[in-house]
Amino acid sequence: MTGDQPGPPPTRPGVVRALIDRFGHLVRELSKFATVGSVAFLVDFALFNYLANARGVEQVTAKTISTVIAATVAFLGNRFWTWRHRQRSNPAREYALFFFFNGVGLGIAVGCLAISRYGLGAIWPEIFQTALADNIASFIVGTGLGTLFRFWSYRRFVFVEAGTRTVTEAAPDREPSA
Repeated sequence: MTGDQPGPPPTRPGVVRALIDRFGHLVRELSKFATVGSVAFLVDFALFNYLANARGVEQVTAKTISTVIAATVAFLGNRFWTWRHRQRSNPAREYALFFFFNGVGLGIAVGCLAISRYGLGAIWPEIFQTALADNIASFIVGTGLGTLFRFWSYRRFVFVEAGTRTVTEAAPDREPSA
């Protein structure tokens, strides 16, 4: 057998195309969410370190303040860019739910920081009561876990799906009854 003999048609482009068709919108949303989150992360990171290290604000207080301000940036970016194509419900409802779920995300990040600084820091203060440990616990572990939770909750509860086909729209062979 030689390499120039015809074989079965490749199935990969069809599979890849099917995956893109099926999950492309999710990848686009996730990319925009990540971009908005990156900007909010930079605001959070810079403000936390400024407050905690330059201004002497207690770490958990500094994290709370920086997260609330970063969450406002994230709300605006997600509402008007990431999920702008989704139905706009009551803005007060969206804002309240967004900040409720951000509160849960804040709790995740602050919890990780508190466990590191005060739990593990009580055992190994020279390791866990440092600026590096605070940043790892808060921004790598806490933000990572909080981000997964936020993406799921915003998508599911805050910025509701618009334009999703209903069961009757998905079955065009059915005639509406008169």
